[in-house]
Order: sequence, then structure tokens, then C-alpha cells
Amino acid sequence: MTTQTHADTAKADPPTAARPPLWDRRFTLYFTARAVSLVGDAMMPVAAALAVGPLYGISGVGTVLGVWTGTFVLLVLFGGVFADRFGARRMMVGADLVRVLSQGVLAAAFFAGPPPFWLLVTMAALAGAAVAMFLPGVNGMVPLVARDPHRANATLKAADALAHLTGPALAGLLITLTNAGTVYAIDAGTFLLSALCLALIRLAPAARPTGAPAGSGSPARSGGSLRRDLRQGWREFRARTWMWAVILIWMGYGVLFYGPLVPLSSALIGARLGPDAYGLAVSFLGVGTVLGGLLALRLRPARPLAAGAMAMVLCTVLPLCVALGAGLPLLLAGHALGGAALAFWSVMWATSVQTHTPPEVLNRVTAYEQAGSVSGIALGQMLAGPATALASPERLLMAEFPRSARHAGTTPKQRSARNGAGHE
Repeated sequence: MTTQTHADTAKADPPTAARPPLWDRRFTLYFTARAVSLVGDAMMPVAAALAVGPLYGISGVGTVLGVWTGTFVLLVLFGGVFADRFGARRMMVGADLVRVLSQGVLAAAFFAGPPPFWLLVTMAALAGAAVAMFLPGVNGMVPLVARDPHRANATLKAADALAHLTGPALAGLLITLTNAGTVYAIDAGTFLLSALCLALIRLAPAARPTGAPAGSGSPARSGGSLRRDLRQGWREFRARTWMWAVILIWMGYGVLFYGPLVPLSSALIGARLGPDAYGLAVSFLGVGTVLGGLLALRLRPARPLAAGAMAMVLCTVLPLCVALGAGLPLLLAGHALGGAALAFWSVMWATSVQTHTPPEVLNRVTAYEQAGSVSGIALGQMLAGPATALASPERLLMAEFPRSARHAGTTPKQRSARNGAGHE
């Protein structure tokens, strides 16, 4: 089977002056939809940590986040199939409306008083199911609304970064001045605006295959069994060794690093420096993400996955600066550096997946890679609370540091990148 390398892709890129414009009506609407919903999303971990934590402790925060993530993992494969069948745009609009409902219910509950734990868990499951229907289409929509996926991904990553810059700080401020109900109400509003912008997108005829529903937002199909669609997506995912090798590593990262990071660091930073400091630290994670996205916008490495893997080594500073009780300036610098590394890797990865997967199965392949990488995060979130009975949060975060450093430099991301990202 022919292997297309990223070096070949880079050589084929047109000169900067000849690149097509990015900011047409379709991409502007899509960018707006993603930007506003990302602000709401960025507020949620802080809201969960600072609102649920005082009521139900670290275990409560970990359970709520774990249920959200676990529901996503269980259903995201079906979201990929439905996005390929019915159109990514339609699925994304529907998912946004469901999240308007779930976040609106939580807003009303917090305004009325401390909500019962079962309601928090139920709404987390509903929101997780909606995200499972939404996210597979995010990857597939980019090539349909932008003629230069690399620039589009870097620009969207900058929006993600700005969301992480403003969202957490806003959430911490609102909880301090009002209560969590305000945060959840604003979140519901962001999803409503996102749904409106997505509904207004009209794809060019060339962006849809013959027979695809108008305005669907992806190469939709009809017919065929659900099982057959899932099997086809799995075959395409399994055929790309570079892809599933990376996902295996990210599953380990989720359990040991990303999953426990929010429950543990929010408790440690909040207890030591106050809730505003935790919101500020997460905001500086967004500052770093802005810088990483801008760097990715300017650079097109011949081996994107190898370059991204090297950048990921810098993420080890995140658990380290929290575990060592660093002062606020060093804590903020560590979060900024980690955010830049994550952003740079994210752009390299998203562009690799989009440009080396057939459009007709892109949403399903995206669903498989998302399910794998996020499943580890769900497990890590669920285990964060029970793990504190065995060791202090500081010890757990210190344990993440050497594991992350060791894996970051020796992952299959780098080994497979020697031949580029293609079919192996």
C-alpha cells in the first residue's frame, strides 16, 4: 500500500502568496460557533472543581467529570457513524441543543440551592452523550469549511487557547461574586449561539458528494447496517499503525496524567492559594495554548508527529510545578509552557488525521481515535479520589512527572513519524 509522508505533503504546499483565503463566510461561521462554545467548555472544569468540590469533595469532582467522560467514550463511536450517515453539521447542531438543556437545568439547580449529587451525575451523563454526537464531526467539518486545513486547525487552536485564557478566569470570578448557576447559564447560552452559527453554514456544492443532503456538513450516506459501519471505521483506524500507536500512548497519559490532573491540582492550588489562583493558572494554560497555536500556524515541519512529540516533553512541568508547591509566578509559567506544548501537538495531530484519512470515513476514524484517547482520561478522573486514600495528592502528581517524561521521548509518535503519517 502506498505511503504518503508528511514531507511529501509539505513539499506540495503552495507558496504562502498563492494560498486560498481562509476567512470566507463558511469558515467565519464555523470559527464563531467553535469559539463561543469553547469558552463555555473552558469554564466547566473550573465550575465543577470549585462548585462540586466544596459540596462533595475530590471524589465528587472526579465522579462527575468521570461520568461525563465515560459517557462520551461509550457513545462516541456511534457519533462517528451518525455523522457520516446524516451529516456532521446536523449532528453538531442537535448536540448543541441538548447541551443547552443540560446546562440550563444545572444553572436552575444551582440558583435554587445546592443540587443533589444524582442530578449532577445525570446531567454530566447527558452532556457527555451530546459531546459524543458533536466531536466526531468537528474534525470532518474542517476540510469542508476551509481549503487549507493546516491554517484552519492552527487558527481554531488559537480560539481554543483564548477560550482557556478567558473561560477559567471568568468562571472563578463569577463563582466568587455570584454562584455556579451563573457559569452554567452562560455555558447554555454559548451552546445556543453555536447551534445558530452552525445552522447558518451552507457548504459549496463541490464540498458535497453527489447525493449528500444539502447543508449536511459531511459526506452523508444512507443504508448499511450500524455494525458494518462500525467495522469499516475500525478497519480504517487499524490500518494506520501510526494512529493507533499514538492512541495507545494517550490512553496511558489519560490514566496517569490528564485524568487526575484537574481534581488533584484544583484541590492543591485552591487550598494553598485560593480558588482565584486555580482559575488564573488554568487561564495561563490558555496563554500558552495561544503561543503554541501561533507557532504551529507559522511552522510546517516535514515530520509533524515527531515535532509534536518532542514538544510534549514540556508537559511534564504541569504536574511538577503543582506537586512541588511552586509560587504563583512559577506556577503560571509552568502552565503556560505546558499549554504551548499541548497546542503545538494538537495542530500537528489534527492535520495528520484530516489529510491522511478518506473523507467518507473521517468522522468514524476520528471517533475511534477520540474514544481511545479519552477513555484513559475517564479512568484517571474516576480513580483520582480513591487514589488519595493511598497517597497524598502531591505524591500522586510527582508520580506523573517521571512517567510522562519517560513516555514523551520514546513514544511510537516519533518512531512512526520517521516514515511520515500514512498507511503502514
